[in-house]
Amino acid sequence: MKILIDDADIEAIKALYPVYPIDGVTTNPSILAKSGRQPYDVLKEIRAFIGEEAELHVQVVGRTADAMLADALRIHKELGANTYTKIPTNPAGLEAMKRLRKAQPYAHITATAIYTPMQAFLAAKAGADYAAPYINRIDNLGADGIQTAKIIQDMFTNNGLKCEILAASFKNSQQVQALAQYGVGAATIAPAVIEGLVKNAAVAAAIDDFTRDFEGLCGKGITMKDAN
Repeated sequence: MKILIDDADIEAIKALYPVYPIDGVTTNPSILAKSGRQPYDVLKEIRAFIGEEAELHVQVVGRTADAMLADALRIHKELGANTYTKIPTNPAGLEAMKRLRKAQPYAHITATAIYTPMQAFLAAKAGADYAAPYINRIDNLGADGIQTAKIIQDMFTNNGLKCEILAASFKNSQQVQALAQYGVGAATIAPAVIEGLVKNAAVAAAIDDFTRDFEGLCGKGITMKDAN
């Protein structure tokens, strides 16, 4: 499962990238608005930092198929070939996906705002590379976000569709683990949840015990580099 950072805070991205095995960054209009900066200034800075090979997902804002397609073409022009255009999975969005796939066969498309398996199924048939179910938001509606993602995964497999899941909207590491166990293609995760994947008091305590015992043998501040 690929892991992407769901944030446009360049400092947070820079802090996470050297530590974790990150495959890219996702953004949306709300995330960009939080930066308080012009969108392409932020996005170009992110692209420059993560490099051309990493995935960058950027959402259209237009409400009609024509406007979505125009947004998609500008996004691709400004941010490069490995940029995924996020298009909402509504009727206008499905039309835009089909038209973008026809206009640019090698364009990357992420179908977003997915709450039901049939949205994902239709998006995959319309040409999407990724479908992004909102796990926690689905839970908040009284349904089961994890189960919805699993149903989507099974539908893609059973129908021979090449589209993958890019699961979004997580509140904890358990949700991420459940989808990694099921083999979904990717998850985009907020920085705090990414850090929570390994943050564990028991781990910290074990490391402290090892260090204390070793320093008791070899001396304060001594590591394997310095030991006799």
